[in-house]
Amino acid sequence: MSKVSFVIPCYRSAGTIGKVVAEIQDTMISLPEYVYDIFLVNDCSPDDTYEVIRALCARYDNIRGISLAKNFGQHAALMAGLRKSDGDIVVCLDDDGQTPANEVGKLLEGIERGSDVVYASYDNKRHSAFRNFGTWMNDIMTRAMLGKPRELHLTSYFAARRFVVDSMLQYENSYPYIIGLVLRATRNITNVPVNHRSREVGTSGYTMKKLLGLWFNGFTAFSIFPLRVATVTGVIFASAGFIYGIYTIVKKFVNPQVPLGFSSLMAAVVFIGGMLMIMLGLIGEYIGRIYISINNSPQYVIREETGACGGDKDQPL
Repeated sequence: MSKVSFVIPCYRSAGTIGKVVAEIQDTMISLPEYVYDIFLVNDCSPDDTYEVIRALCARYDNIRGISLAKNFGQHAALMAGLRKSDGDIVVCLDDDGQTPANEVGKLLEGIERGSDVVYASYDNKRHSAFRNFGTWMNDIMTRAMLGKPRELHLTSYFAARRFVVDSMLQYENSYPYIIGLVLRATRNITNVPVNHRSREVGTSGYTMKKLLGLWFNGFTAFSIFPLRVATVTGVIFASAGFIYGIYTIVKKFVNPQVPLGFSSLMAAVVFIGGMLMIMLGLIGEYIGRIYISINNSPQYVIREETGACGGDKDQPL
């Protein structure tokens, strides 16, 4: 009998996480070939989310609660839950009920058919326009920098085999990026269609700042493509400047009366200077993240655990 571990990062979900857990339990009753446990990771939510998690852990012996010492972000919270899980299959989903736990059988069926990872795909996403834009940008970034196939849809609702999770957990540096870790471990990934629900309570916790941080995590931790773009751009501008310089000298010899253009010169200097600053900033971003990783900055810090096999303790990682 296979074991399924559900990992759910929780933030401002005091009003929804109970319903998600209940839906998982009702669904797993219809899948008797699996045993399961649930890991709820409180990402330092400002509401009483962890109190709700405590109550769920006290009521059910297959639920474990983990509370992080500060808000480390969804991907760090997922890593905390993945590291505690021990299921043959691990299922990650959201805490707001938008990812339908009652359709987890479709993801598990995809795993049983031979896929290493199965992602839910949505025909009609119920996110806000801002969140959909962020998803679209993230899709472009993962295709360009991480080699994601165009036809593959990556979402926050997925199931993965144990060996894939173990491979992901070998990454112990700062700034985890779940999609990059999955694509690094395997390309045997498929999609299954599921319904996407409207949010019943609250709004998305992703702001533009958090989305930008997520994208930076993706391409600085798992790709050097931006550095190659910077190199190619530098070569192009250097070549263009060299050719334009020769053109200017020849033009001056042919027609000495032609004045040299101050405005065009200043425009070129400002433009090239801006490009150089962007490239230096990009290189600095890489160096800064390397520095932080060398200093063993933790992915997350656990303040407290509760539930099955849990106890109160501080545990950095």
